[in-house]
Amino acid sequence: MKNSNSKLNAEGWEVTPPPSNKIKPPAMIEIPEGKFLMGTSEDDIKMLQLKESDWAYEWSDNDLFAAEQPQHTVTLSAFEIAQYPVTNGEYHTFIWDVGHRLPRNWVGFTYREDTQNHPVVGVSKLDAEAYITWLNKKTGLLFKLPSEAEWERAARGEDGRIYPWGNTFDPWRCNTAESVKKGTTPVGEYSPGGDSVCGAADMVGNVWEWTQSLFLPYPYRANGDREDVRSAGRYVVRGGAWYYTRKLARCAAREGILSNHLSPSIGFRLARLLT
Repeated sequence: MKNSNSKLNAEGWEVTPPPSNKIKPPAMIEIPEGKFLMGTSEDDIKMLQLKESDWAYEWSDNDLFAAEQPQHTVTLSAFEIAQYPVTNGEYHTFIWDVGHRLPRNWVGFTYREDTQNHPVVGVSKLDAEAYITWLNKKTGLLFKLPSEAEWERAARGEDGRIYPWGNTFDPWRCNTAESVKKGTTPVGEYSPGGDSVCGAADMVGNVWEWTQSLFLPYPYRANGDREDVRSAGRYVVRGGAWYYTRKLARCAAREGILSNHLSPSIGFRLARLLT
């Protein structure tokens, strides 16, 4: 039976209204202006080989750390990062309001039962940007996707740590393949033990997160062309995900994905400049 409060989205599918239509800005964490270490150093690789020799030697032999090198110092202006990734519940409100297409993995034209506070996945970078445009109009604020440098600074702090909590992997601090969850978990479920120094949750594991930066070689230059919009470009995703092992759940790990790609392991979180 059709829900009397439902309506059709742009693709003609019936959309069930969200539990609440109230729109409020996400909880944000301020990151001060300053320098941090970006990328993976040779010492980092040696540490990984010592502690995680089952994969780190193979990665080194096959030059798979190259995309994260050289490690270098980056200076960023002050900004804010969202404490959590955007959730199904938050994204549902957006869909209900504007009739945007549904994420690929939703069932019955809404998210799966009991996953309101899970990070939304099955959204492209283009979908994330549409959500941000809508939220900015609704709130009068200027949210954006984080640059990959902003994302990494929020994940690892200023001291170049390998994981948000330190230099040793701990499966009890994040949702990766080692956790055997076989899917996303509610945002903040691993807090505070898995939080970064600034207090951001789920920076590694759970879902990969879109950034606004093109996937280009290092060193990173904040005033370069990495944030240019290119329809054919690959954009950086960060953080690893529930489907992947600890190899990619590192603060410096990066992958390049086309902006229209949809995956059950990719979501996003918001950022905002303070200048």
